[in-house]
Amino acid sequence: MDIELRSGCPINLTMEVLGDRWSLIIIRDIMFGNRRHFRDLLTHSEEGIASNILAARLKRLLSLGFISKRDDPSHSQKAIYSLAEPAIQLVPVFAMIGAWGRRHLPVSEELSIRAQLLEEGGSPLWGEFMEDLRQIHIVDPIGGANGTCTSPVLAKLTAAFLEVRARSLSQAS
Repeated sequence: MDIELRSGCPINLTMEVLGDRWSLIIIRDIMFGNRRHFRDLLTHSEEGIASNILAARLKRLLSLGFISKRDDPSHSQKAIYSLAEPAIQLVPVFAMIGAWGRRHLPVSEELSIRAQLLEEGGSPLWGEFMEDLRQIHIVDPIGGANGTCTSPVLAKLTAAFLEVRARSLSQAS
């Protein structure tokens, strides 16, 4: 593992691995957006990550074992990125970060609805989501990437997001 060992403190070591500006955002986009190709991660990022930064972070997340990469059988020049178990186990962390952000920061309803649902669902929903993620990222990563293997929890979170987005767009016009 390529991390700086300043101390054996678990918080410090976690920050050495995930404390940069982009790593958690990339994992978030793979986890909640099911963005599994480089181009999807690059072009659909709300935050606008640069291609060289994305490439570097993907390489680091691969080397640290947070994600895996395999050739896409549908396209010879594409690769599919999938979450590995350490990233899947971040679901409760994402839920808690999202809950904290909803309470203390000026979030939008559209981009915080998934955090709200995760917070309301608590650990039973987190466990269900982690099992779904294992199916679409570890057991059947190709099916997870092409949509033949799906996550009911992710579908529920995505539907809520799309509903709020549609409502926001109709109110704006």
